[in-house]
Amino acid sequence: MSIDTVVTDSGQYMYDNFHFSEAVRSNGFLLCSGVIGVGAKGEVPQDIKEEFRNAWKGIGRILAECDLGYADIVEYTSYHVGLHATTDDFMSVRDEFLSQPWPAWTALGITELAIPGAHVEIRVIAKLNG
Repeated sequence: MSIDTVVTDSGQYMYDNFHFSEAVRSNGFLLCSGVIGVGAKGEVPQDIKEEFRNAWKGIGRILAECDLGYADIVEYTSYHVGLHATTDDFMSVRDEFLSQPWPAWTALGITELAIPGAHVEIRVIAKLNG
């Protein structure tokens, strides 16, 4: 099996220092690492919906780097600190980015994320075109 790494300009620091790709292309799919919804300066927004939007926008940038869009997502997993308290807000923001036919989804409640104070990390699998 071969993989083709995807590293955007903004992801180069993580690639070089933490040794992971933002995504990889493999066997007809794009497998994306988790995206946390921090702002431009790496801060977690006070507004949880803004945090969720930032995460989805981050996914959008990775998809765009590969000439894909949200409609190409076939599966996603979301990791939530405070799953039950934030699910309604998460789903309302998600629906700003995704639409039918709905991809497969797994939501997991967890105790913490790599960035203190963050509430969600989202990873996706998308079907490559062609």
